[in-house]
Amino acid sequence: MPATDPADDRVVIQTQGLTKVYPGDLTAVDQLDLAVRQGEIFGLLGPNGAGKTTTVGMLTTRVIPTSGRAEVGGIDVVAHPTEAKQVIGVVSQTNTLDRSLNVWENLYYHGRYFGMSAKASRAAAAEHLERFRLADRAHADTATLSGGMAQRLMVARSILHRPQILFLDEPTAGLDPQSRIALWEILGELHAAGQTILLTTHYMEEAEQLSSRVAIMDHGRLLALDTPDALKASVEADTVVKVTTDGDAAALALHLERMEGVASVNVIDGTVNVNLKGTGRGVLPRVVEHADRGGFAISDLSMREPSLETVFISLTGKDLRD
Repeated sequence: MPATDPADDRVVIQTQGLTKVYPGDLTAVDQLDLAVRQGEIFGLLGPNGAGKTTTVGMLTTRVIPTSGRAEVGGIDVVAHPTEAKQVIGVVSQTNTLDRSLNVWENLYYHGRYFGMSAKASRAAAAEHLERFRLADRAHADTATLSGGMAQRLMVARSILHRPQILFLDEPTAGLDPQSRIALWEILGELHAAGQTILLTTHYMEEAEQLSSRVAIMDHGRLLALDTPDALKASVEADTVVKVTTDGDAAALALHLERMEGVASVNVIDGTVNVNLKGTGRGVLPRVVEHADRGGFAISDLSMREPSLETVFISLTGKDLRD
């Protein structure tokens, strides 16, 4: 979670029973109830196909809900889409930069489009080029930008008109680790300045690093919502041990369930995940010894602390990357 959380109690994004059903009776979002507060980074975490992008699409007026209600900044997005667009900034999964304009022009004309004067738009473009470390590329063709630079420019453009709420849909998908960390730093700065951000991701580290609160989604439904620390505490385990065997993984899981201190056990893609209470050097030897007593040969094992992925697995019985 961010070190500082300037969020207040004022709700600026709210959904009630928000639902989207596509042709063929495909329910992408199912009765979603959310309330996002002013100044927080709110993470929507889930695998691909969980309904995160459709949710953002409805909140940003690009997708019309089948039923339910959604408001941003107190504005009904279906009844008043034009007004809603004035209070939001959006960074989508795909590169939406205007390739006929250079870097500076992408910022300048965005400001003009949102009603800023020429003078104010020029000043804002210069300010954001410096802020997002793009000043040396001001007159560059956007096609020459690296993935990280293009993503920084899209974020800069999205906040140039000072939106009340910023939506980021999988903002670091496809970025290299260095570019991802650089973008995390920028988002942390925006959050510290009081910007409300709704972030979708399927990277558990990203949700955990950035989000004040996290909503976990799967198959269009909300499974859990709380702070990252509270969600991790909900699995009631201190240690997660991953065990691989050349034998019957399901049988090993049943055997390990009877080990002292085990909170739960599940099998994902042939790997046994053992959630244990307690930590220490003796954890791995105890698991090996218990497996050996049952006649199971372990080919590999590792130990780590519970993560948001642990929470997702405990809720769904599958890996977050599925």
